Amino acid sequence: MSTGLSESSTTRASSLENDARVRLKVLHDLVHDASSFAGIYGQIEPQILTLLGAERMTIYQRLKTENDIVSRFKTGSDVKEIRVPLSPSSIAGFVALTQQPLFLNDVYDEAALKKLHSNLRFDRSFDEKTGFRTRSMIVVPIMINKVLLGVLQIINKKDEGAFSEMDGKIAMHIAKIIATKFQEDVSATGSPYMYLVQQSLIGSDKLEQLLDEAARRRVHPSRLLIDDMHIPAEAVGKSLEMFYQVPYQAYDPAIQLPADMMSEVKTAYLKKLLCIPLEGDRKRVTIAIDDPADHNRILEIQRVLRAENITLRVSLPEDILRFLGETGAAATVDLGTIMGQLEEEAAVVNEEQEDREPGLDENAAPIIQLVNKIIADAVAMGASDIHVEPGKERASTKVRMRVDGSCREILQVPASHSGAVLSRIKIMSRLDIAERRKPQDGKCKLKIGNRQVELRVATIPTVNGESAVLRVLAGAGALPMEKLNLSQRNYEQIQSLVSHPHGIFLVVGPTGSGKTTTLHAVLGYLNQPDKKIWTAEDPVEITQPGLQQVQVLPKIGFDFAAAMRAFLRADPDIILIGEMRDRETCHTGVEASLTGHLVLSTLHTNSAPETITRLLDLGLDPLNFADAFLGVLAQRLLRTLCGDCKEEYIADAEEARRLVHYYGEEFFPELGFDPGNLKLCRPVGCEKCGGSGYRGRTGIHELLVATPEMKAMICRRAAVSELREQALKEGMRTLFQDGIWKILRGLSDVSQLLKCTTAE
Repeated sequence: MSTGLSESSTTRASSLENDARVRLKVLHDLVHDASSFAGIYGQIEPQILTLLGAERMTIYQRLKTENDIVSRFKTGSDVKEIRVPLSPSSIAGFVALTQQPLFLNDVYDEAALKKLHSNLRFDRSFDEKTGFRTRSMIVVPIMINKVLLGVLQIINKKDEGAFSEMDGKIAMHIAKIIATKFQEDVSATGSPYMYLVQQSLIGSDKLEQLLDEAARRRVHPSRLLIDDMHIPAEAVGKSLEMFYQVPYQAYDPAIQLPADMMSEVKTAYLKKLLCIPLEGDRKRVTIAIDDPADHNRILEIQRVLRAENITLRVSLPEDILRFLGETGAAATVDLGTIMGQLEEEAAVVNEEQEDREPGLDENAAPIIQLVNKIIADAVAMGASDIHVEPGKERASTKVRMRVDGSCREILQVPASHSGAVLSRIKIMSRLDIAERRKPQDGKCKLKIGNRQVELRVATIPTVNGESAVLRVLAGAGALPMEKLNLSQRNYEQIQSLVSHPHGIFLVVGPTGSGKTTTLHAVLGYLNQPDKKIWTAEDPVEITQPGLQQVQVLPKIGFDFAAAMRAFLRADPDIILIGEMRDRETCHTGVEASLTGHLVLSTLHTNSAPETITRLLDLGLDPLNFADAFLGVLAQRLLRTLCGDCKEEYIADAEEARRLVHYYGEEFFPELGFDPGNLKLCRPVGCEKCGGSGYRGRTGIHELLVATPEMKAMICRRAAVSELREQALKEGMRTLFQDGIWKILRGLSDVSQLLKCTTAE
């Protein structure tokens, strides 16, 4: 038996070469023009067999949902379907595993097979079932861009001859033709990150630059895509899945790695391979690897694990390292343990350094663990801000977190370690640790679990030392509009307003009132393939596929006004501007809306009617603004009752009278509630809400629509009171009224409503 091609005369090879080239061209054209490979297989099968002088052929296809390769197309109907794993247990499976062609003159020659791999064998069961006798084979992988899509198996040279070297070349050429059609059939992409370009998450030119930068810095491209381009890890994983045709496996702390296998392999070795067994046993093991096309690494891990069969998953390098425990370890450390370490070290410092100011290096392990743990707990609690507040003289530093709009103390850091904690935060945010006299602003990113978290950091010197506030940015996808808890009137009106092809729509409220969330929900509604959407934000908190999102950098002169001017040269349909901060941005926004673009933005005002007078005070022309104006939505976030422990009760006469008065006696009947039998809810407190009785927040809204009457009032600069009165006549309900409606639905209570707004 020979594992190489049998020799043939030079004369015969020359005479066949031209004929083969013509037939391959015909074959290529047939496959290329076919709507699918299945539709053309019946026509090309006899041509392939004739071209190679073979008796039979089988084409295996690899599907994302399958662990094996499956015989999708074959000669004869002796066996309906053949499934073989990626392993040496079969010849086709071995070729799929190694991604190397194989030429065999006698498949029953076990000694020759063992020379190729100790476990390689020919599965005789198919011959035994069908009575067909397999002798020789050409088996080649069907690949494109180094990605395995299937296996082509040519069986038995006619007249019991041997396959020639030219037969091997022809078979490999046929495999390339098939690969192109297979790629179309399974919607595989042509490169690892093409899916991201197709989804408009990154431009092709920018991707090329990023790949060059990754090569220069010797880092995996996924790291730059996620950290620098703010592309969600799930989208990067999906892109790899579409290219490699292997399911994506994100990091999942619930997955328990097979202990028996992990105990026999050094973690450092798996980190070097960037490959890890996720589940299974020696019979079949599921492997996560960053490059499923790297057959050498796959064979290596199979050898080390002594696994018979392999199932592949593609994972990001960061996820593989997390499975191996390299990152995220701080999140699993108990705060009490860290604080115990700090107290012990503080005692040592005080004993040994009595003559110096006590302190601990900001790079010491307990300090790093403490800061990471504080941030991890903030994310887990859903906190919006972390406050690090120094105490007076030698008093401890307090760490408080704002959850659902209210601050609560989490822990106290010993005074001896306060400076190290602040320095660590500065290092993470790339601030000057030596500068303690002036306020500083910065940002930092880190990974908590499988989530990329971005923090906006501000340090401010106080009489007791430096204080720091860390704002936890959303870093999530857009919320659907139906999840905003809008009234039916507001929901329908907003959809109608933003469906206009041009104009300006504003969302207003104080900092932290959910304006960005609402605007991105609106963008999610508008985000269609036929729309070009540009956004300028500071910072980019929420990302969506299909949007071109830009981070403004005022320090270099790239502010909101500059971004909008650039967008107007970039063929926009819809523009989102993070905030109307100044006169120039407001003027540019109105001009953009008057020239055929829909502009969305925010403003820091207290109510919808006040927004109009504020913009006019900034110098906007009343006529132009009235023409462009579509509407304004004012909002606040109302703390909601805990759904697990809230208690229902019937309001007494006085409470019912007060609620009717708050909403307005002339408007109350529209709600459909009986004032004599109002069912309300009150807080109780349980473990899930930390005993407070409240958990989560919801929006309360006030929508002013630019009707013709309202536009006329804008033109004559009507007072805020006149604008509010007209808006109420036209159906607007104030923030307080919307809050009362939500109280009557059992979502909150009056005490919380009075904390975020007042009755007019």
